[in-house]
Formats: sequence, C-alpha cells, structure tokens
Amino acid sequence: MGDPTPAAPARARPARSRVRSRRWPAPRGLPAFATGLPERLLARSGGRAVVQAWLLSRGLICLVALLLALTQQRTLTSMVSNWDVQHFGQLAQGGYLSAPNLMAFFPGLPGLLSLGLLFGIPVAVTGVILSTIGSAFAAAALARLGGQWAAIAWLFAPTAVFTTVPYTESLFCAAAFWAWDRARSDRWFAAACLTALACTLRVSGLFLIGALFVMIITTRKIGWPARLRRLAFLIIPASVLAGFVIFLYLLTGSWTAWFAAQESGWARGFTWPWQSFLNTLPAIEPGAYADHPGWAEVFRFEVASMALGVVVTVWCLVRRLWAEASWVAVQVLAFSMSYWFFSVNRAVLLWFPLWLMVASWGTWKPRRPALAIVHRVLVVTAFTLSVLIMLWWCWLFFTGHWAS
Repeated sequence: MGDPTPAAPARARPARSRVRSRRWPAPRGLPAFATGLPERLLARSGGRAVVQAWLLSRGLICLVALLLALTQQRTLTSMVSNWDVQHFGQLAQGGYLSAPNLMAFFPGLPGLLSLGLLFGIPVAVTGVILSTIGSAFAAAALARLGGQWAAIAWLFAPTAVFTTVPYTESLFCAAAFWAWDRARSDRWFAAACLTALACTLRVSGLFLIGALFVMIITTRKIGWPARLRRLAFLIIPASVLAGFVIFLYLLTGSWTAWFAAQESGWARGFTWPWQSFLNTLPAIEPGAYADHPGWAEVFRFEVASMALGVVVTVWCLVRRLWAEASWVAVQVLAFSMSYWFFSVNRAVLLWFPLWLMVASWGTWKPRRPALAIVHRVLVVTAFTLSVLIMLWWCWLFFTGHWAS
C-alpha cells in the first residue's frame, strides 16, 4: 500500500484583537438574564420590550399632561416648568449671577438649554426633548446592565416624570449608566468621558467617580500596573469637577460657593443622620402640611426611599457587588446629612443597582407552585402600584405641587 494522502492542515482561526474582545466578568449576584445570555440574544429578546415600555411610559405621562391641558387649560410650558426648571431657565438666560443660589446647579443642562435659546427654542421644549431622548439612552444602558426588566421597572418608576421634564435625572442616568457599562466592558477611556459628561450635570458625578474607583480596586485577577492605568482615566472626570470649582471661585471668590448655595437655598448644611431623621418625622405625621396637598405623602416617600437605599446597599454587599454598593451607600449617606430627608425620591432613579434588584426579584421563579402564584401576584401588584404612583406624581409636578 502507498503512503496515505496527508491530511490538509487545519486552517488557523484569525486571532481576535485583545482590545476588542477584552471584557471583565460581570459582577456576581446579577440576574441570570444579565450575565448568562450573549449580548446579541439579550438585545433581540429584550430590546423590543424595552422600546415598547419606553413608548408606553412616556405616553402615559403625556396623557396626564393632556388631560390637565383639557380640563384645567394648562399649557405645556406651565406644566413642565415648575420648581428647579425655573432655576435652569434663569441660568440658561442670564448665567450664574442672574439670581441668588444658582451656584447650586451644575452647568451641563443650562448650557444645553441656552443652545436651544440661540435657535429660538424655548427652554421648556428643549428640556423636554433632551430628557425624553436621555431616558431612551438610559433605558438602553440599563437593559445591558440588568436585562429588559430592569429597564422596564426604571421606565415606570414612581418618579419617572423627572425623566421627561427639564431636570438632570434623565441625562445623568444616560451618561452614568453607559459609563458603568463601558467600565464593566473594560473600555475605560469611554467610561471616563461619559463620567466627565455626567459630572457636568450634577454633583452625583463625584459619587460616580468614587464608585468606579471602588470597581477598579476590588476587581480581581488584574495587577497593580493595570489598576493604575485604569485609575489614571478617572483624572478626566475629576478635572471637570475641579474646573467647575475653579470657575465658581473666579466668579464668587469662594472655594465653597456650591456648598454655600446648597445650604442657603435648600438647607443642605451638615446635619447628623439621626438628627436629619428626627427633623423629617414631623413632616410625615398625619395632618402635617394640611394646607399643602401631597407634601406629607412626598416626605413619607422620602423616608421610604432612604430605607430602600439601605436595602439595596445590603443586597449589593451580600452579593459582593462592592462598587455598586458604594454607589448607592454614599448617596444615602449624603442625603442623610441634610436638614431632613429631601430629594431622595428623585435620586432613586440614579440607583441602577435598585433596578437590578427589582428585576432579580421580579424574575425569580419559586419551585413550589403555591409560592410561585403568590410571587406572581405580588409582582403584578407592585408593578400596578408603581404605575399608579407614577401617574399621581405626574399630576403633582404638572400642577405645581411639591414633588420632591
């Protein structure tokens, strides 16, 4: 017999670029659908549901505004221009010296609103467009971080109205959530740039830098040279915050202009957490603020939001999600040091680990049939209540009542 024909050499697969394929493992403790499915499958299975939820939630908020316009002859501008929107409008039109305490606000959103004014677009219209678009980007990022149900829960959050009006929550969430996604994918330059963008919008950008620092320090299986390279990227957002502080110093002659404005306008001076809690108690008692409908209820939600922040922090710690825990915990601590619990209801929109926790609970599948039925009833009830509270909160804001 002759020599056998030699087999054709196996074709070597082209090597993938390490830069493109490199990805840190997702933290333990996230919902299975967030860590166990390929991104393509996740996008196909959940993308359509998230888009539908975005349209439905924005539609319901618009419906409340439409009903108020028809029944109370309110205009779009009057409904979406309450509370801090007035300050953002003043900043966009006249700058930081046009009214007292405007140094309490970061320049990102007012700067965008002023660009709209250059083209003759009113502040209210520009702000609504920006927030609506920002909510779409934030929901998309949240779907990548925790799956479709995390994004859907966020879209129907009780305070979701603040993601449709000229406030910073929507744009900040879009920047911060995508920054976190890029950091988890080991795309640190992109993460740093997105964090820098978030730092132009609100002081929460400082907490985001801190949480990303914790992520770098606590990530396993990388050496210190790699950690230091990633930490160096955080200089980019930190320089944005430093630039804002220097700008306010040149404008006012004070290095603490932002803090002084917060203390003067919103009583955010230093208070011990237990004293802050005691100061809040009179505001949640039955009959409190009887001449201001909804005030007591909003303050009760403030207390509930603080408690929820503690629960989320513990949930993250149990699952060793150190960075996520620090992101929520530092904000809970900061809010507990104001005169009373204040604006926490809006801050829950920023706590993406909360929506991961909600999604994890909502998609849990008990083994016992009876327990599964009870769980399903609780999930449906919780979602229904969230939607109803969202509609009530829309009414509060659009009618000018206190809405946190």
